Amino acid sequence: MPGPVQNAANAINAYNRVLKGENTPAVREPKSEAGEFADLVKGAIREAIAIGKRSEKLSIAGIQERADLNQVVTAISEAETALQTVVAVRDKLIDSYKEIMRMPM
Repeated sequence: MPGPVQNAANAINAYNRVLKGENTPAVREPKSEAGEFADLVKGAIREAIAIGKRSEKLSIAGIQERADLNQVVTAISEAETALQTVVAVRDKLIDSYKEIMRMPM
């Protein structure tokens, strides 16, 4: 196992190689803000869908008397909240788009 002095020497050598342009790792292109936002919205929608499916399964289990009523009510409330959030984000996106379209060019 390398000691602290050897680790420091390795780090110094790595910095020197980078300064000389040798052995530089590939630089990943940063995502644009639009891409990050789109990923965020897609993730929220996927999560809302998963919550909806989970609440449906619990509702069916509740009807068949295989699930606790508290779990069913909690799952349905969570699904309702997720749906309301997705709808609110959608409405804000549409309002933003309309506002951009009204801007003079």
